[in-house]
Amino acid sequence: MAETATVVVERRLAAPPEAVFDAWLDPDGLGQWLFRTPAGTLERVEVDARVGRGFRVDERREDGVAEHHGEYVELDRPRRLVFEFWTSLSAERTRVTIEIVATEGGALLTLTHDGVWPDWTDKTRMGWSMILDGLARRLVPAQ
Repeated sequence: MAETATVVVERRLAAPPEAVFDAWLDPDGLGQWLFRTPAGTLERVEVDARVGRGFRVDERREDGVAEHHGEYVELDRPRRLVFEFWTSLSAERTRVTIEIVATEGGALLTLTHDGVWPDWTDKTRMGWSMILDGLARRLVPAQ
């Protein structure tokens, strides 16, 4: 078995824990921030928010369609969400854990991605940071 690494990214969000949790399961909003790139075009978003079921987000990019899959392992609203994760680049599953804690004025989200290839840790951290930036923008209340 190949050696793997763990990537942890934290983000303070100006939304209550329930809204943060629900954003991860909302098929209408999920495709606007999860695995989106500036030049990509969303092709498919599917969500079946039950343990043992999962999600799929496909985006057309310059080099083809990037598929992102997840199978829910744990759904504990609004505190914790865990899913097995794989992509069209690799069918090897990794585990992503989302922990959400209420804070004054919002929530603290801690994302832990286990099973990352060691030479992909920086790229994975950067990717999740960009994704959480998109989530933060999505959760900003309308002015």
